[in-house]
Order: sequence, then structure tokens, then C-alpha cells
Amino acid sequence: MGTLAEAPSALEQGQIVYPTGTPFQLTSAEQRLLSPTWLQGSTKNISFNSRTGDVRGTTATGEDLAALEGLLSRFSAQARDMVTDLFPQYREHLDLGLTSFRPAEVADRVSSWRKDDARLHVDAFPSRPLQGRRILRLFINVGPRERRWYTGEPFEQVVERFLPRVRAPLPATLWLLHRLHLTRGRRTLYDHYMLGLHDAMKADVEYQKSAGRTQVNFQPGTIWACYTDLVSHAVISGQFALEQTFYLPVHAMQEPQRSPLRILERRLGQPLV
Repeated sequence: MGTLAEAPSALEQGQIVYPTGTPFQLTSAEQRLLSPTWLQGSTKNISFNSRTGDVRGTTATGEDLAALEGLLSRFSAQARDMVTDLFPQYREHLDLGLTSFRPAEVADRVSSWRKDDARLHVDAFPSRPLQGRRILRLFINVGPRERRWYTGEPFEQVVERFLPRVRAPLPATLWLLHRLHLTRGRRTLYDHYMLGLHDAMKADVEYQKSAGRTQVNFQPGTIWACYTDLVSHAVISGQFALEQTFYLPVHAMQEPQRSPLRILERRLGQPLV
């Protein structure tokens, strides 16, 4: 990334941006939270809802739960400040999503192919339709070892390769998912095709072996941000990361034509929301 003024353009072009400023650090009391034992069952993340104060996916209780909530709340506030300072034009439009703590070692995790984040993919949520909004995420590696990603081919190439494999939804399917409370809100055509791309990428074993990729190593203490609905990525190793999700409407972007929504609409020749 170049100057701060170039950050929005770099982000919207699919680059990883590294915010500067006051680093986020755990207190000495919070160091005890760096353990996968706080995870509940088979969950991979501990989540925090800043609107309600709810912490989910953890075995922590009492003082430990309060400490975990305090850590996630403090990180969420600092992440929001970082993003609005770096992208001031987004300030009035950002919707704060969940905050998460990822204490498990990625390389040791066993999951289904659809939930396997070690496979190259772009983010899409099966139960939380975004209806065209962007997924902007800010991460920090709070562990003692580097966190390793792969980044893959540009989104346009992903669309060229995988969109023909995604069938149009059957009539009334999207409405029915909402009526049966299987999705939190109405799934749009955009959500349908983004989820189809996500699944097609992860399901293609040969693609996962042969697709072009670049390894990115995030050292301890590193903070980074990117649009994870645009950047093809895979998390291949690392432990103890914090992450804050933001949602942004396409019209608030500096260059809306670079959004996945507009790219898919141009390709399909129809509005998707």
C-alpha cells in the first residue's frame, strides 16, 4: 500500500491494506485467553456481538467470560476507529458485524470441505444474506507465531471459471428459505451466486491443487484489512487471531464498479438485488 489517500482505491482493487497507528496489544491479564480450551465443542471461533454484548462459542464463565468480553469489546472499538480513520468516506455507511477470536491452530482443524477455510475461496454466508453489501474485514495476529494465507487469482478470473457452474435458483426457492427461517433475511440473486462461487471453488479439488496463489505471512502483531468477498484467500496456518467484520453498501464505495455485485451483474446481464 502507498499513501493513506491511496488506501481506499487499493482496498477496492482487491489488495490487502495494512493500517498504521497505535498497535493493539493484549494486557498481561489477557494473555491467559490465548488458549483453544476456551472454544466450545467443535466451534472454530468465539464471537462477540457489540450491540448486545453477547459472547458465543466459548466455555468461559464468570471472570474469564468477563475478560473475554472485555478483550473483544476493546478490539472492536479500536478496529472501528482504524477503519474509519483509514477510509473516512465509509464512516457514515459502515455497519458493524460480529467480532471474532480464533484461538485454534488452523493447520490442525478438521472440517467439511464447505467449511474448510484452508481452501481458496471468496466469502459468502449461507444463513446471512448480504443483498449486495460488501464484506470488509480487519484482522490482527495476536499470537506468537506468524499467520499464513494464500491469496489466489483476481475475482474476475474466479467468475470466469466458476460462474458457469452455478445454476440459477429454482422459482420461489429464495423466498421459501426466508419463510422457513433458514436465512436471516431474504436471499437475493446476488447472495445465491456468491454462495455458488464459494462452494464451487472449495469443491474443486483439482483447482485447489493447481490454482495460482501467493503466500502472505502475517507476523505477530500485524494488522491487515481486505474485502474478503473480493480477495480469493485461504488460511493455511496460524493461531490466535482477532477479526472484526464490517458491511458496506456498494453505493458508498469510491469505485462501485469494482464490487462483486457490479461484476456479476455485468456478466449475467441483469440486476441481482
